[in-house]
Amino acid sequence: MRKSILSIALFSVAISTYAQDSLMFRRIHDNIMLHGTCYEDLRVLSKNIGHRLSGSPQAEQAIVWAQKAMEAAGADKVWLQPVDVPHWVRGKEYLKLKFAGSKDYKNVTMLSLGNAVGTDGKVLEAPIIIANNFEEFEKMPAKDVKGKIVFFNYRFRQDLPHTFEGYGDAGTYRWRGPSVASAKGAAGVIIRSVSTGLDDFPHTGAMRYADTVKPIPAIAIGNTSADLLEQELRKGAVQAQIMSECKMLGAVRSFNVIGEITGSVYPDKYIVVGGHLDSWDVGDGAHDDGAGCVQSIEVLRTFKALNIKPRYTIRAVMFMNEENGLKGGLAYNDSALARKEEHILAIESDAGGFSPRGFGLAMEESKRRQIRSYRKLFLPYGVYDFEREEGGADISPMQRRGVPCAGLRPDPQRYFDLHHTANDVFEQINHRELKLGAVALTQLVYITSTYGLK
Repeated sequence: MRKSILSIALFSVAISTYAQDSLMFRRIHDNIMLHGTCYEDLRVLSKNIGHRLSGSPQAEQAIVWAQKAMEAAGADKVWLQPVDVPHWVRGKEYLKLKFAGSKDYKNVTMLSLGNAVGTDGKVLEAPIIIANNFEEFEKMPAKDVKGKIVFFNYRFRQDLPHTFEGYGDAGTYRWRGPSVASAKGAAGVIIRSVSTGLDDFPHTGAMRYADTVKPIPAIAIGNTSADLLEQELRKGAVQAQIMSECKMLGAVRSFNVIGEITGSVYPDKYIVVGGHLDSWDVGDGAHDDGAGCVQSIEVLRTFKALNIKPRYTIRAVMFMNEENGLKGGLAYNDSALARKEEHILAIESDAGGFSPRGFGLAMEESKRRQIRSYRKLFLPYGVYDFEREEGGADISPMQRRGVPCAGLRPDPQRYFDLHHTANDVFEQINHRELKLGAVALTQLVYITSTYGLK
């Protein structure tokens, strides 16, 4: 009889606790959807400042903006954390192609890859050779490659349901392609953009030269231009002219921007939510990653608006230099280690401002099970997928040393149409989808700050 009474009592407590959490989830949702400021915050960041490559004047303006935005959100404390970042500049650039049977060169839309060397403003003129993948290229004799421009014509796989898997598959041609080509004496590289889009927006993005090769110019072209180049190479020889002023200027001082709400029970234990403040130097950087920044600030604003007293200290971190160096994430991790700070969870939003579908969970299985046990609370808001083991780039240094990490997973189908392009602009953001992402982040921070991670 006593066991039955105890079981009924525990069941009643569980039902009551679930009801309280469900009510708070709804209050969070309604406050953000009706009163959230993240959409207007993103409008200011995107349209008043624009793209924000590390080391640029716009990046420095974004630091000032982020500090003021977190203060306006009600953070108990806001400060700047020094970070030394690489300063790469694009300058003027163009690509011209002359097809077989033509006397004239045709201008083709292009973007140099991030961190690439240019041509010092001179014109590099050379014939193009095509390789559909690395396996084909490896079979080419060095004498057939030397002095040529290699076109890596690898397509983003459209058969993979999750586009981030396709990004990892195709992205290696951006990251490694220039070094692989240079090792055989190539004069330059063109890649088919790492893109799901059926359009002609070229995609930039970071690459790195191997220490053993000579740096060579490396550019990307959109899928429509890549299709045309592939067709023309089947017909005959294609000659290219590349001019690029891009270069690395060295390191400059910049900052992460950090705001926090002090924990009521464990002020020296931290839950981090963040995104990266820098972006590539084209478009507005709205999805990548202005969205993650404003959603993280929205977490602070909502806690204050609803007078939620978190047991753990909540930090929103705007990381600098995710795109071409990860220096902000490394600096934050180094500081946390030096200060012996205990982080119970780090969450990153860096997959666009589309409708949230779930969270990747990079942590030990017991903690994954605990977060998955909250799935029923998230389901009314369309958030259901907690199966992938992934976090985010900026929080990866913390993940490697054992900090539990999570990554917001929005619907991924359109992200790589816009990613790293001139088309990543504020106008591509839907206000409801952006706010729903902020809702999911705030709900996860709330539930974790209430029960911890055991």
